[in-house]
Amino acid sequence: MPLSDPSVLVSCDWLKDRLGTPDIRILDASWHLPAANRSGRREFEDEHIPGALFFDIDEIADAASPLPHMLPPAEKFSSRVRRLGIGDGTTVVVYDAYGMFSAARAWWMFRAMGHENVVVLDGGFLKWRAEGLPVTDATISPFQRHFTTRPNWSLVRTFQDVKSALENGTAQVIDARSAARFSGAEPEPRPGLRSGHMPGAVNLPFATLLRPDGTLKRKDDLLRVFAEAGIDPKRPVIATCGSGVSACLPLLALAAIGHRDGALYDGSWADWGGRADAPVATGP
Repeated sequence: MPLSDPSVLVSCDWLKDRLGTPDIRILDASWHLPAANRSGRREFEDEHIPGALFFDIDEIADAASPLPHMLPPAEKFSSRVRRLGIGDGTTVVVYDAYGMFSAARAWWMFRAMGHENVVVLDGGFLKWRAEGLPVTDATISPFQRHFTTRPNWSLVRTFQDVKSALENGTAQVIDARSAARFSGAEPEPRPGLRSGHMPGAVNLPFATLLRPDGTLKRKDDLLRVFAEAGIDPKRPVIATCGSGVSACLPLLALAAIGHRDGALYDGSWADWGGRADAPVATGP
C-alpha cells in the first residue's frame, strides 16, 4: 500500500529530474551525534547533491538556550534561510548523510516556522549514492529571497506540556531513542544526564521505521510498527529523543500516513534527563 501523503517524501528519481529547477532548493541537513566524531559540514564540502546548500542544525538554533540546537527565534530562522535562497514560494527538499535521520529535524523546523512546502528525500544521500546519481563539491551562492515566518506552536511542546500529558494521558509520548538508552542499560552520550525514560512514555526506536536501504517503510508496515508499540496514530502524539533530532522521524512517518499534527518535545532528554524535578523510570 502506498503512503497516503506523498507530499511528505520525494524519491531520488523525482529529485534527479528536477535538479536546477529555480523554485526548488535542496538542503543537506546532515548532523551526527557527538560520539560519531563526524562533521556534517565537512562531509558536505567534500561531496553533495548538485545545487545543494548546507543547513546547519547546530547553528540555526537558539543561541541563548543551554540546550543543544533548540528551535531558534523566528527572526533568526528567517535570516538564515533567506541566505540559503529560500523564499515564501520555494519548495524545500532536505536530505542527510544517512538514509533518513536529521533531515526530518529540518523538515519539522520549516513546518514549525509555518513553511509547509518542504519534503524529505526518501533514503537520503545513502540511496542517492547507491543509485549512482551525480555528486559534486561545487558550491553555489544563491540570491536572498523574502521568507515570512508564521510560527506554528502547535508542533512544539515544552517540559510542562509533556509532564502534564504523561500525568493526564492527553497525548501519547513516543521516545525515539534506542531500547538500551530508554531502559537505562546504556548511559546517555551527553554528560550530566540521568539514564532511563519518562514514566509512561513508549519506546519506538527511530530505526524501526526504516527499510534496509534507508527509505521509510510503507504504510502497512508503519501501521504495524506503531500498533506493535501500542501507539494509536489517530490520537495526539508528542515525540521525544535525546535532543530533538531523531524524534522528528516518527513525526515524519505519521505525516506520511496522513497524521500531520504530531508535536515535538524540543528539549527532549537533554532537558528532561538533566532536571531534578523530572521523574525518571528505568527498565523496559
